[in-house]
Amino acid sequence: MRTRMSRTGRMSRMSRAAGGTRMTGTRMTGALAAGCSLLVLTTAGCGAADMTKQASPFANAQGARTVTLSVQSWVGAQANVAVAQYLLEHELGYRVDTVQVDEVPAWDALSQGRVDAILEDWGHPEQEQRYVKDKKTIVNGGGLGVTGHIGWFVPTYFAKQHPDVTNWKNLNKYADQLRTPESGGKGQLLDGSPSYVTNDKALVKNLDLDLQVVFAGSEAAQITQMRQFAKEKKPFLTYWYSPQWLFKKVPMTEVKLPAYKEGCDADPEKVACAYPHTPLQKYLNTDFAESGGKAAAFLKKFKWTTEDQNEVSLMIADQKLTPEEAARKWAEGHESTWKAWLPS
Repeated sequence: MRTRMSRTGRMSRMSRAAGGTRMTGTRMTGALAAGCSLLVLTTAGCGAADMTKQASPFANAQGARTVTLSVQSWVGAQANVAVAQYLLEHELGYRVDTVQVDEVPAWDALSQGRVDAILEDWGHPEQEQRYVKDKKTIVNGGGLGVTGHIGWFVPTYFAKQHPDVTNWKNLNKYADQLRTPESGGKGQLLDGSPSYVTNDKALVKNLDLDLQVVFAGSEAAQITQMRQFAKEKKPFLTYWYSPQWLFKKVPMTEVKLPAYKEGCDADPEKVACAYPHTPLQKYLNTDFAESGGKAAAFLKKFKWTTEDQNEVSLMIADQKLTPEEAARKWAEGHESTWKAWLPS
């Protein structure tokens, strides 16, 4: 993903791991370990990242042909990094180091030069104000080319049986059918990682819904539960986001929440509106943007489509290719796309 919320633009897409991981415009964040290799990122072996203590020794190194990329835990973000890493290494001759870190700490790490770039950000207004506008230690690296959206979804087979479930005003009517052992007598609203920045608890409260937010623990765990529900044709309600490869395997229909209006999610305690649609952005450390040579120029040009990202994500998360294998396979079939990213 995925906040993979307003990931306000305040989100967290969700911290989306390769088993499945967005998202607000700010949206989500997975708890994973600093210093993990991209291959490790697709497994469950990483612990929580503490970027105040760990970082790549190559980040912001003067004169080094090395780039350090921040990798969020959702698989879409991993797909971005996999392709960028493959091309930086095989076309431009750089060594690429990757660090998996939660969404907000990633901004701190980027400002400090512990990482050189974030390739998929769902919108963090406070960090943008502090680091981009005030301290000027981070610069916007341009749009990724993908628009992210977080929302509440039900499986399409359930929506076809009960069309009115796609309006939030009717969710209480289906609370009994959405109940699980974990939801304490209420209907379950399935979320991913507790580290995701979401509005879901506030929405449940402010819209007076008979629901309980239940965290699966990670994007991968959330996907496992959703696929199991779908296999058994059981109803479920989940926080989810696009772009995300799972829609191809489990068709889902969005539940319409009160319409999003600019500023309606400004107060996280009072929010009672839908998540926005957020053009995803790249951010670079300022020093790296100015002195990072061809690597910085390449990352500024890196821009692809939702379909491109989903193609690579599907190979990683569902077909179980390594990120490098998926990136190579995509690159072999899309040379005309990535050639435009290479600096002259």
